[in-house]
Amino acid sequence: MVNSYLENYVVFDLETTGCNPVKDYIIEIGALKIVNGKIHSSFNELINPGIAIPNYITAITGITDGMVKGKPFIDEVLQDFLAFCQEDYILGHNILFDFKFIKAKCHQKGYAFNKKALDTLEISRKHLRQLPSRSLGALCQYYGIELSHAHRAVHDAFATHQLFQCLKRDFFAMSPSSFEPKEMVWTPPKMEMITDKQKKYLQSLLRTYKINLNREVESLTKSEASRVIDHILSEYRYK
Repeated sequence: MVNSYLENYVVFDLETTGCNPVKDYIIEIGALKIVNGKIHSSFNELINPGIAIPNYITAITGITDGMVKGKPFIDEVLQDFLAFCQEDYILGHNILFDFKFIKAKCHQKGYAFNKKALDTLEISRKHLRQLPSRSLGALCQYYGIELSHAHRAVHDAFATHQLFQCLKRDFFAMSPSSFEPKEMVWTPPKMEMITDKQKKYLQSLLRTYKINLNREVESLTKSEASRVIDHILSEYRYK
């Protein structure tokens, strides 16, 4: 009998403004719920980070400021994503990266995100050592998996699901332990909250330019407040 977690999981991928799960922002979530080995449902959201997307991120992902303008903020998306995941195991390629981002955003809101995960990167590193690269793109090329929209979250999630099927086919029988889900353990560092000076200045900017932040100013960290302020100044004052 095949272990349930090999056939029932949520595979997801994120696109972000950088690599720091605390200071950077999620700009896209793509996820697939797999039931009995088949795609049951999907979750796909572009997210407004509240700051300008760095040029190098746009070059990688193709996601522009215009594409996320008017899209929901992470606070509006997070609960829906958590409901989509429910109690399922999670799967990803370098899943710790994506887990940390969701964990950090959940930590800020007081939500729980405790998961056991399967990682196609870790499995590939163990069993495909001969390959010069175990990036998702390289592995898709190796297995003949189509990845026409790399670095767009739901497409990467779909490719990861297909990659997992190939890895199970080739290596599960010889090494079942490689496919044991692992508890994700990571605690976000303590974050400094917005200062009174920042709060007053930001509130003044919001009033002046009639901006609806769609998030409580008091919930921002010091770093987030700085970024929001910089974005408003570059978007409104200096144009």
